[in-house]
Amino acid sequence: MTPERTERLTNVLAKRQPGLTVVLENVSDPHNISAVMRTCDAVGVQDVYILNTKIGLHEMWSAKTSSSAAKWLTVHQFTNAEECFAALRKKFSKIYTTHLSSDAVDLYKLSLTESVALVFGNEHSGVSDDIITMADGNFLIPQVGIIKSLNISVACAVSLYEAYRQKKIAGHFDNINLPIEAYSLLKKQWGFIK
Repeated sequence: MTPERTERLTNVLAKRQPGLTVVLENVSDPHNISAVMRTCDAVGVQDVYILNTKIGLHEMWSAKTSSSAAKWLTVHQFTNAEECFAALRKKFSKIYTTHLSSDAVDLYKLSLTESVALVFGNEHSGVSDDIITMADGNFLIPQVGIIKSLNISVACAVSLYEAYRQKKIAGHFDNINLPIEAYSLLKKQWGFIK
């Protein structure tokens, strides 16, 4: 590995944000998954959770469908919602779903500097009722048009860049945030050390 490549990867690792993740529930379009993963990498999200509870859907995602982005991310796959949420609760203090409900909070009013998981639902039916029940709350992206929803990858990008903005202002990118064990493991996985 060249010194330039080592420096670039070291800088990327130093900006990873373990207190922010994305959960994709039954997202079926590989292009959407790929776009979400690219955005995750761009804003420093390391862990991505893919929850597929529908029969056959869990076979649709693979590292190949996400082009090169998955190589740099840690992807956690689940077929059981309770198991997925148990894993999330161990790492994140809040779990919010994107859902148009009367109690939904404006994205820009959420505190995204805390440890948070953002759940995005299926392209056609959104987040399931079961997931909404397990979450800590719902948020929406404010809109003034006729259509009240965005494509999953666009909604995710808007949300993650708001988290990026808040975290940048709070200084989260000024220091290494990954625990030393995770940092060392990723250095090995990325080919820094043997």
